[in-house]
Formats: sequence, structure tokens, C-alpha cells
Amino acid sequence: MYFPNIEPELPVNKPELLAPAGNMEKLKIALHYGADAVYLGGHSFGLRNKADNFSIEEMAPALDLCHRRGVKAYLTVNSYPRNEMMRTLEQYLERVAPLPFDAYIVADPGVIDLVREISPQRELHLSTQANTINLRSARFWQRQGIGRINMAREMTLENIRETIASVPGMAFEAFVHGALCISYSGRCLISSMLTGRDANQGECTHPCRWSYHLVEESRPGEYFPVLEDEAGTFIFNSRDLCLLEHIPALVQSGVAALKIEGRMKGINYVASVLRVYRQALDEYLADPDGWYCRPEWLEELSKMSHRGYTTGFLFGEPRSVGQEYASAYIRSHEFVGLVEERRADGLTVIEARNRIRIGDQLEFIGTGMRTDTLKVERLELLTVSGQSEAVESVNPNQRVVMELPFAAEPLDLIRREKGGL
Repeated sequence: MYFPNIEPELPVNKPELLAPAGNMEKLKIALHYGADAVYLGGHSFGLRNKADNFSIEEMAPALDLCHRRGVKAYLTVNSYPRNEMMRTLEQYLERVAPLPFDAYIVADPGVIDLVREISPQRELHLSTQANTINLRSARFWQRQGIGRINMAREMTLENIRETIASVPGMAFEAFVHGALCISYSGRCLISSMLTGRDANQGECTHPCRWSYHLVEESRPGEYFPVLEDEAGTFIFNSRDLCLLEHIPALVQSGVAALKIEGRMKGINYVASVLRVYRQALDEYLADPDGWYCRPEWLEELSKMSHRGYTTGFLFGEPRSVGQEYASAYIRSHEFVGLVEERRADGLTVIEARNRIRIGDQLEFIGTGMRTDTLKVERLELLTVSGQSEAVESVNPNQRVVMELPFAAEPLDLIRREKGGL
């Protein structure tokens, strides 16, 4: 059957903003900064087993926290288990079955079949690991009862539009920000071959991020550097995906969710990315005709650790334009602390995550792109007895009391420019 290139006039829908939650703290940050939904994993059978993740006992309070805030929560079960793992997977699925997850994220047909046996009414979302890249695949998965499909990152915007329009009744989501894998939607063997840790079982060691040298066949033991810049070479990995400027096109395509990658990344990443995409999406939905990509949004995304940005395959084969390989980490700012509480006396309690010193120029980042700056002139360390004493600096995991000339909320993050005091 021939499917024509369909480009209908689609009404503006309201996609959910889907954020990573690698542990309970990251989940709370995602909720604070405006996620509509989060995805999280247990200690097994997801593709980010090296993240902190959630024990089964932690999942119930996490779900309660999400649902009280009107936020959906999805459980990742998107690894490719071998025969010897199936009994353990069955036991795991039986234990999580009573928990009110809004959907499971799955990839392997065997896993899907087992979920259907244990939790037949569970909504299923298809992971990017299933490599759904065309509308016939989408129609196939629709017949298997899948409710939502994460489209492969290799799809162009034209393919996305055509697929969504050609498969009515199916919801689709697209990644908009985060790391890009060298392999086809993450099906990589480099980690298995070099370290024995299988990426498709959630154990990826990210060897594509390592620095490499060349060896000429007749000169064993002689290592020739391959230099792109002073940081080395990164020939196996891509720049990070960033589709912020193309939110209008993605929303108009009809996607049901805009997904942010990063369960293994820190709370600074989750907060910074989420607050940008939250405001950008909200402003577009409120005024599509007047929307433009604000420079401060792009500036915010440039402040966190990243490898430079690319639009990936959204507009066709990236080649030298998008999939650029000068992708060493760029780190202009560093995360130094978290607002813990605003006390009745007006003082703010801060948990230090890095050293903070008198004279530091700090940025406090909150929801709605709220950003305030402060030069530290006084620090009062909270002692074990609950008293405070003036100090010149505080170290990670210490708590400090500060007087702020602006309002700050619990879970607001604090950072400073690298190279400062």
C-alpha cells in the first residue's frame, strides 16, 4: 500500500513536557520546574541502570508525590533481557504490578508479552530502543496495543509529520534535548566489546565519550594522537540534541510529548533544561503567532555542561552540519547549592553541594526563568546544635544560613560561573 506525503493543517495541540527522574531528588526537581510527566526506572530492566534509580519501596511515595501534583509517571522496562533473565523480570513485574504507574516504557516484544500476562490493562509506551522510524512500523505497534510511540531520533520533521498524520489514534513523542548516541537509537555494542557491560541491558559505560589514538598496523605500540582541540578527540560521539528553536514545528506536527533525555545527569541539568523548555512551550501555546526563541533561553542552555548543540536528523542527514564531532564538554558554570527552606525569620537555609566562599558571585535559578544574583558578603554555618556561626567558606554537604534580598523557594538551584572566586 502506498502512503502519500501527507501534510495536513493540524491544530495546535498541547504536548506534555516529559522529564527524566533518575532518583527521588531529581524527581522533586522535575516537579518543581514544571514537568507534566516524568519517567523513572527501577534497579533493573531499564536502560540506565547506572543511575541511582528507585527501589520498589521508593516507587510508591514517588508516584504519590507525582499524582498529588497532577503529574504522570512512567516506568522504564526497556532493556532487552536474555532467557536467563526472564524469571527475574517476571518476579519484578509482579512486584510493581500493584503500583499505579501511568504507563510502562517498553521495547522488547518478549517484555511486552510478559507485561500483557501480568498487567493486561497497563498502558504501554514504546521506547526509542525499538527504532520506530516509519509509519508501517507505527501501524504494526498500534495493532499490538501500544498506546504511544517514541519516534527514533533519526526521523526527519517531514517523516514525523507524515507518520503522525497517517496513524490516527496513536500518540507519538519525540526527544527534544539531550545526549545523542553514536548507534542507531542507542543500540550500541561498543560498551559490551570494550568493557563487557552491555548498553542494551542498561550498563553502558559511554566509551564513545572517551579519547582515542591511532595505531598503524606495522608499528604496534606507537600511539598517534588524533587532535581536534586541546581536549583531545571525540570521533565516536555527537553533539547534544537541542530542538528548542523548533518547538513550533514539533507542536504543529501533532506530537503528544516532548521528551528530555538525562536520567543519569544531575539536578542542575534537569532544572536548567526543564525551566527553559517549560517557558518556551507555554509561551508558544499561549501565543503561537507571536512566539520567538528568546536569546536568554539559549543562553541558559549554554550555561550547563554540554557538548555543543545540534538539531540531529530533524532536517535531514546531518553530515558535517549537524552531527559535528568537536564535542568535548563545555562547562561555563558549576552547581554549588540548593535552597532548602525559607525560614519564618526571613533567612534562607542552603545546602552546599560545592565550596561556597565570601566574595562568590552566585546565581539563584528558579521556576519561570526567575534568576537572581548575589555577591556573598556573609556566611553563617549551621552547626549540629542548630546554632549558626560566621565563617569564610562552607564545604559540600554543609548547611548555611543566608540573608537574601530577593525571594527564593525550596528546590531553587544555586550556581556560579567557573573561574570566579
